[in-house]
Amino acid sequence: MRRKIPSTTALIAFESAARHQSFTRAAEELALTQSAICRQIAGLEEFLNVELFRRSRRGVQLTEAGLSYARRVAAQLDAVERDTLAVMGQQGAMSIELAVVPTFGTQWLLPRLKDFQRLYPQVTVNLTNRTRPFLFADTQFDAAVYFGDADWPGTASHLLMRENPMPVCSPALLAGQSGLSAERIASLPLLQQTTRPYAWRQWFGSLGLNVPRDMSGPRYELFSMLAQAAMHEMGVALIPPFLIQRELREGRLVLALEHAYSSDKAYYLMIPERKVESAALQSFRDWLVQQALDYAQESGLE
Repeated sequence: MRRKIPSTTALIAFESAARHQSFTRAAEELALTQSAICRQIAGLEEFLNVELFRRSRRGVQLTEAGLSYARRVAAQLDAVERDTLAVMGQQGAMSIELAVVPTFGTQWLLPRLKDFQRLYPQVTVNLTNRTRPFLFADTQFDAAVYFGDADWPGTASHLLMRENPMPVCSPALLAGQSGLSAERIASLPLLQQTTRPYAWRQWFGSLGLNVPRDMSGPRYELFSMLAQAAMHEMGVALIPPFLIQRELREGRLVLALEHAYSSDKAYYLMIPERKVESAALQSFRDWLVQQALDYAQESGLE
């Protein structure tokens, strides 16, 4: 049965006109005449039996239906373009679409990917930020690195490392001291991590302390945001040291107290069961797990 889909030319003309709110600018962008744009959009409106633009002597404006359709069309055209570029760029090579928690990806994984490229030049690893679990069937992802308990239905999990977060702050907050007591830390603004709402409670609890305000304080979704807030003297943050090695080395952040707690959650590589036989993913899995083991040995975290 023939699909109920308008022509690609009409959709491209509509998306451009909707984005610019102008037939003239759409014509300039697509190197067409204004009358050609008008014909394409008129044909699309006839196909849909829906008015997409309101015309007036002052120009054109999207109708409510046009605005909703424009958003959907733009997303689909972006997806088609992305898939087309991916196919054009493969040239017989293999690629891995990897979802990764942001700070782990930028601070730990990316600096090591050059080694994987050297070992497997035929495999390209593309990274996209994702902070929470998702359904693999609804995305283009082949695998994911995420922080949690490995309870992700339909996947095979591979442990990479635990976090062991420590309290860090700007050296200005130490006021010349070598460190702060847990009680002193409890009196300072506690910077919270959105995806780890009980982090401070667990950290104080590991020291036998009950702090009433352990869940109070400004919240940030990413460790990189926490680090920036701490560097700007906004409070104390709980961050795994391996994610802020440069900041610690350069003295922009310091350990407020050298005490870590071991979370019951960890970083895992998750691969959907339907893709576990992929040669590219197997190579990446083996390499990444070994990188994590090597890091644990070097850091004394075994």
